[in-house]
Amino acid sequence: MTPQLVKLDKAQMKAIQKSSDTRVRHDEINAWRTPDGGWFILDQVIGKHENIDIAVGLEQDGTVRGIEILVYRETYGDQVRNPKWRAQFHGKDHSEILRLDEQIRNISGATLSCRHITDGINRLTHTWDHVLQYL
Repeated sequence: MTPQLVKLDKAQMKAIQKSSDTRVRHDEINAWRTPDGGWFILDQVIGKHENIDIAVGLEQDGTVRGIEILVYRETYGDQVRNPKWRAQFHGKDHSEILRLDEQIRNISGATLSCRHITDGINRLTHTWDHVLQYL
C-alpha cells in the first residue's frame, strides 16, 4: 500500500460536509492507496464521550469494503465491534446518506457510537466522491 496524507482545502471540506450531512472536523486524512486502486483510511469518530478509532476499506469505486473498530474507549456499547453490525456497511457508497434506524440498525446501549460511526462512514464515502477518486 502507498501512504498518502490527504490535505483538504476549505472548499472540499464544505462540499463533503454538505453532501454527507456530517461535520468535517479535520483537514487531514490518513489514507493508503491499495494495490487494486482502493483506499484504506484510518479515522476517528466520537462515541458518547470518547474517541473511537476506526479503519475503513473502500473499493476502487468508493464502495465500503469493510470497517474495523480499532480502539473503543467508551465504558458501554462495544457491541459495535460485532462483525454482523459492521457488515451492514459493506457495499454502501456516497449515493445515499446512511441513517441510523433506516439503512443501519441501532444497538441499544450504543446509540451514539452507532450514530457517529455511521456519520463517519458517510463522511468518508463522500470524501472519496469529492477528493480521493481524483488522486
